Amino acid sequence: MPSATEVILPVSIVNETLQLYPATTAVFNAFGIDACCGGAASISEAATRDGADPDALLAALNAAIDRNRQQL
Repeated sequence: MPSATEVILPVSIVNETLQLYPATTAVFNAFGIDACCGGAASISEAATRDGADPDALLAALNAAIDRNRQQL
């Protein structure tokens, strides 16, 4: 079950996540996730496709959003 601070889930779509949370751009780039041609995939699918650890990617994405909220 996701914690209260998790807003991005494995089924979240890459491009939708980028639109809603621009702070995640650097995370996707760091993990080598293709958001151009592969952005319509879920985060879980994209991570598997692009050779990233899905759990680590989700943790990093949610941490980026949390850091961004704290700065507001």
